[in-house]
Amino acid sequence: MRLARLLMRAVVDTNVWISAVLNPAGPPAAVRAALQQRRYVLVTSEPLLAEVAMVLTRPRFARRYGVTPADVSDLVGLLRERADVVTVTGAVPLCRDPSDDMLIETALNGRADTLVTRDDDLKGAPDVAAILGERGVAVLTVRRFLAALEVEQTS
Repeated sequence: MRLARLLMRAVVDTNVWISAVLNPAGPPAAVRAALQQRRYVLVTSEPLLAEVAMVLTRPRFARRYGVTPADVSDLVGLLRERADVVTVTGAVPLCRDPSDDMLIETALNGRADTLVTRDDDLKGAPDVAAILGERGVAVLTVRRFLAALEVEQTS
């Protein structure tokens, strides 16, 4: 009997989703495509979903990039449909930025394997990486996450 392969559990930062909408040909868009292909399990929370919707509905995204309400609805619908949505309470104050704390708490509460971000504060914070590492959560760039998915797919 063959055992089913467990998919990587990943929290994806809002900045990655925004980039995926603004540049449908870039690496963040490949993260979205991998979610659509069910190559990993997205872990998110209601505050993260609300943040994605709030940021994408800023008038400058409509003006400068042509982001429509349908684009926002499509993305948030996909995230909600494919994600394991976990509860966060604001009980993890580690960073200067409360939205980073929300991201970290989502990763911890959702038993994520990785946190995918383009945020230099998170990528370059050894104290945060150490705390997450102790709980089995790796902080990865978009490109490293995509490479990890490729390795996972071939093994």
